[in-house]
Amino acid sequence: MAGPIAARGMSHKTREVASDGYHRALAARRQAASPSLADPDIAQAVERQTCAMRELSVRAFPEPDEASAAIEAARAQRRRDAEKTRIAALRQARKDRAARQYGATVAAAAPQPAELRTTA
Repeated sequence: MAGPIAARGMSHKTREVASDGYHRALAARRQAASPSLADPDIAQAVERQTCAMRELSVRAFPEPDEASAAIEAARAQRRRDAEKTRIAALRQARKDRAARQYGATVAAAAPQPAELRTTA
């Protein structure tokens, strides 16, 4: 099955049918792009530099330890407790406002909101 290029009378340009100039340029590129780490001294220097950068990274961005995890858990619990207190205060303020507006008898007869439920 011929592709759309061959159907139009054109041939595929591949490396095999490319010009001599293309082949010379490709060979020159391959020579120039030879691996710079072929020298063992350079490879060792790169490895030392990589290790030094890893050590600096660990010092700059240490992994959280158990103590910091416990501190974060305590902070999260305080945030949850504060949110519960805030919600209870909002409910009480709404109840007090309703009592002032409609009288104590109507506010007392109003259905009370359900208790807060926690997840997780």
